[in-house]
Amino acid sequence: MATEIAKGIKKQTIIGLQSGIGVPKIGSGLSILRRSNSVFSLDTATTPNDEIVSHLQDTGVTYGEKSTSGTITGILSPTTYQLPIEGIIRKLFAAGASSTGVSLTTAGSAGAWTLTDAASTFLTDGIKAGDVVRVTAGSVDSGTLDNNLFVISATETVLTVATLNDSAIVAEGAIASVTIAVTGKKALAPKTSHTDSYFTFEEWYSDLAKSELFPDCKINTIGFSVPATGNIPITIGVVGTGQRTIAGSQSSTSPTAETATPPVQGTRGFVYVNEVIVGCITSADVNLDSTIAASGATVGDAVSCDLTQGRLKVSGTMNAQFTSTALQTLYDGETPVSAVIVLAADTTKDSEFMTISMGRIKLTGDTPDDGEVAVSRTYPFVAELNSAGGAALEWDETIVSIQDSEL
Repeated sequence: MATEIAKGIKKQTIIGLQSGIGVPKIGSGLSILRRSNSVFSLDTATTPNDEIVSHLQDTGVTYGEKSTSGTITGILSPTTYQLPIEGIIRKLFAAGASSTGVSLTTAGSAGAWTLTDAASTFLTDGIKAGDVVRVTAGSVDSGTLDNNLFVISATETVLTVATLNDSAIVAEGAIASVTIAVTGKKALAPKTSHTDSYFTFEEWYSDLAKSELFPDCKINTIGFSVPATGNIPITIGVVGTGQRTIAGSQSSTSPTAETATPPVQGTRGFVYVNEVIVGCITSADVNLDSTIAASGATVGDAVSCDLTQGRLKVSGTMNAQFTSTALQTLYDGETPVSAVIVLAADTTKDSEFMTISMGRIKLTGDTPDDGEVAVSRTYPFVAELNSAGGAALEWDETIVSIQDSEL
């Protein structure tokens, strides 16, 4: 008998930020997520009925605690995953810092251009190493104006930068009345005033007019996988209290359409460790883990009252063809270092981009491979709070920050 079957291409995965726990986000104000795949499940624990009875047959299982689990995979692009990133970072994206009225002198060479103003206060203004900035105002050379400039290192008066597209900066100056601004917005894990975000997810099967609604969810994990070439996969892990509503109509009213920003690319990116570019990177990944779990069932209710939340953990690996002992030396010396991954969408000077910045990591290995291949080494790492950062200092005081050019 012919019957219509739900098709994945016609499904929408929809996300909405709740005002608080126990208040599902329905109606307006939700948005459709771009995805490669999404799976949400209502999981129910069962307990075997381990008893001996005269008929010598099993008497089945008893239902127990319910929980929600979800996995969303996609391709990393600016603005697309703003809500999940804010959820796991526990802070909203905020506009970047800027320095105005700069009397700018540019100098240096490829990979280490300098932006100098002897009277400026770049650090006090809030510009950090690991940021991408643009010169947004001033009569500077056209190659400098609105060019994506990655801040390798920073002092109050000098920013040492690299262009994201390997273009040159013309030496000139001093040019009066220049503005240098951090592009887009940054979300960084805070020490205080953490947000506590709960989300509603809806799986809407438009071809069958069927809806599954999962409220009271949190973002538990996010993984970024950076290949040497191609798109950047992102994997988002979701945990919920164990509620699901099945309906024959959509709960979200006219959700905002998917973003249209281009994906960022491995070939248009680079990795800096200890303020030095690492060559011949073949892949890298960064994993954020918020250690969230359901609080557990209570007598009279199999659904958890809330979700428990632990400390934010950040770890990852870098794989590089073996051309230098620099990373080995850092590992042998147990030297804490900074690490920044910068990913652009194309080669234009004002390309869309995203960065993942960690002011303090520790390398925990340097395992090599072998065979009839280019020898490479794997460098796992663990990030930690950069307590040496903060206001008017070179780095942010955080375990991780993410910059998005299009927010």
